[in-house]
Amino acid sequence: MVGLTQGAALEVAACGIRINAVAPGPVNTPFLGRQLTERERVSPVTPCPDLLNPAEIAQAILWLCSDAASFVTGQVLSVDGGMMLNR
Repeated sequence: MVGLTQGAALEVAACGIRINAVAPGPVNTPFLGRQLTERERVSPVTPCPDLLNPAEIAQAILWLCSDAASFVTGQVLSVDGGMMLNR
């Protein structure tokens, strides 16, 4: 995903097109709730105490689409509550 995002961003940057990606962590959905064990519910899979709310991912996407991120391209934005820090 990282290579595809960066390669595509390089190809179209001169046209004023920005390409970015969002890499979400575990999202609080009914499906995930059924998949988590009791231990995982008590001890979250991320350093943050809660699972992601879908609205939090939407906010990150809205920021990437906004003028506030007008000079951001070729990036993968991790919206994962610090999950990648545990690697």
